[in-house]
Amino acid sequence: MPAPSLADWLRQESDDALAALLRTRRDLSTPPPSDTIVLATRAGTPGSVARACEDLDTFTLAVLDALLLSGADTAPVAAAEVARLVGTGIGEPLALLRTRALVWGEDDALRVPPSARDALGPFPAGLGASSPALTGPEIEAALAEAGEDERALLTTLAAGPPIGRTRDASADVPLERARTPVQRLLARGLLLRRDDQTVELPRELGIALRGGSVFEPASLREPALPAHPHQRSTVDSTAAGEAMEFLRQTENLLRAWSETPPPVLKSGGLGVRELKKLAKDLDADEARVSLLAEIAVGAGLVADSEATTPEWVPTTLTDSWLASPTAQRWMTVAQAWLELPRLPGLAGGRDVKDKPIAPLSEDLRRPLAPTSRRRILLALAALPEGAGVKSTEELVAALAWRAPRRGGRLRDETVRWTMAEGAALGLIGLGGLTTATRALLADDRPGAVEAMVDALPRPVDHVLVQADLTVVAPGPLEAELAGEMTAVADIESAGHATVYRITETSVRRALDTGRTAGELHALFAARSATPVPQGLTYLIDDVARRHGRLRGGAAESFLRCDDASLLAEVMGSPVAADYGLRMIAPTVLISSYPLAEVLDALRTAGFAPAAEGPDGRVMDIRPSGRRLPAKARAARRAPGEQAGLTDDQVGKIVAHVRAGDAASARRRGETVRAPQGGGAGDTSATLALLSQATMERREVWIGFVDSRGTASQRVVRPMRVGGGVLEGTDNERYPLHRITSAALVED
Repeated sequence: MPAPSLADWLRQESDDALAALLRTRRDLSTPPPSDTIVLATRAGTPGSVARACEDLDTFTLAVLDALLLSGADTAPVAAAEVARLVGTGIGEPLALLRTRALVWGEDDALRVPPSARDALGPFPAGLGASSPALTGPEIEAALAEAGEDERALLTTLAAGPPIGRTRDASADVPLERARTPVQRLLARGLLLRRDDQTVELPRELGIALRGGSVFEPASLREPALPAHPHQRSTVDSTAAGEAMEFLRQTENLLRAWSETPPPVLKSGGLGVRELKKLAKDLDADEARVSLLAEIAVGAGLVADSEATTPEWVPTTLTDSWLASPTAQRWMTVAQAWLELPRLPGLAGGRDVKDKPIAPLSEDLRRPLAPTSRRRILLALAALPEGAGVKSTEELVAALAWRAPRRGGRLRDETVRWTMAEGAALGLIGLGGLTTATRALLADDRPGAVEAMVDALPRPVDHVLVQADLTVVAPGPLEAELAGEMTAVADIESAGHATVYRITETSVRRALDTGRTAGELHALFAARSATPVPQGLTYLIDDVARRHGRLRGGAAESFLRCDDASLLAEVMGSPVAADYGLRMIAPTVLISSYPLAEVLDALRTAGFAPAAEGPDGRVMDIRPSGRRLPAKARAARRAPGEQAGLTDDQVGKIVAHVRAGDAASARRRGETVRAPQGGGAGDTSATLALLSQATMERREVWIGFVDSRGTASQRVVRPMRVGGGVLEGTDNERYPLHRITSAALVED
């Protein structure tokens, strides 16, 4: 009995099996296939097969390779033959491949899509073409005669891929005249010539060099992922400490760029000079600074000014972020990192043209980065709470085995970068996920914030003032105290115990903010757990004595007039109070409002002012045209994994496929077709046939094109035809202009 085609196999499967197929291979459902023939055709395309293999593990892919080695893409093969090649039982992976329609048929006649060889590569299991002339004894004798250089070449090709390029393949050379290893191996038949520059290792010889096995038995077992058990609180507190340091450095970055925004490179990104300067200011390496910059931009705290000379400038979100509690600030940067469609770890590397990759440049954009990042974190989430991996390299090996075809050339590097970045951000501690991160992965933002609040050390309400005018904060300070200390002292060293230093410059800075000497004395007297040194008292008093003797102010506009009585009249009008006019000299008034607004208000009040320029001449300050307020740029969330189908959607698609199969299987009479190309013909014949079926209560076969342009066929029992619509007894409605053909179903 010949093996069924994939379409025949799917037609015989249950509705539950088709539903499972549609859930695991999401691309097969868009647009909904009209019948199993369309479904099977779509499932057999190379692109769809490649996508279906992306998350298969190494063992399952080995079974698929063995099926291709057995020729299952051209003829049915037995499961026993495949199991012999694999070297172990294949029941579980074979069932998984059947679920995904990558394999079909009974155990004695298994088939795979012909496109599987295109999707997986031309050399299944890394083995070359078969050479039946090579038998076991011949291979042993030939290998015994091979020299060390020849054996090394064969061993390299046996590991895969089995082909190599060489000029020695250009001509047949007898063994006695062979001078190179390739020529001698070709002469003995241990290599096959594919063309003038390519040789191939025969499959039989490759298996022999692998010790008689197609696959190394150890490679079919998932590598162990050893884990260190920790207390959950230990993991949370360790990660919280790293999170606080990351937030502190982010604050410093925002303050530094608020004062001096770095320019945007012409090609986009952050320049090397600015990167090095920021690394020096933050006392961090360049990789860390690149991550800080990427997260700041990803969270919307910094943006490209897009001006004539563009700069990286903090946004209005920065102020609200700085004023937020620590846990909420962490939530902002952690969420931004999870959704960041970029790979910050690429910064500092080289692109395909061997040019350095700058942070914040488009070269770092990878739309699938959030999906890869979440997959890695979910692997850690599968460990017991509090447990952490012993080594990142062991996690790399485990994830590579679970999905070797997923992630591309940066697959392993992405794992290393994710672990390092997650630890820096406080999502990972001691190799394991924190409680807050687990809540974040479950989309429980309030729970994540609450968990971070519990993990953070309790803020302290005091400092330790030393005789050398240093101030030690024995832990994270309360928000109010931290603000006061930042105003009056400079951070000398940061960490769990921050050290501040008070200098003449820092005291002057505090006085510039409006604080008085008395307030500074009261601050240290109330907040210092140690006696306030006399030197600090003298320093504050000395700076305060000299502070403010020369004063300056800011004004948006001024009014001047040689007539003091006119200025007195202006000061007596309501305009003076509304626009904050203040007299600083007998003939000069100033205001904090723009000059145009002040002049308009004075004209309304009956005065006749004029605007003047720097040279004293009258100038026209009327606006040159209409202006629109700048619109805030909407934050774009990175795409995650494609949403799965709901049960209702899957059920409708399966029913759609079954209806198409039923229509294909029914016998029908003479077919009436609608006119093509918008000619002069009409649809009277189609309407007559449908009306006849309605009156006789007979089933009718119709072909139609849906709104997506997909053609399909159905068997309908018409209930009513009118108003441009055919209504069936199952409440189905078909617009008549979409019906391309119709025929009565023969009983």
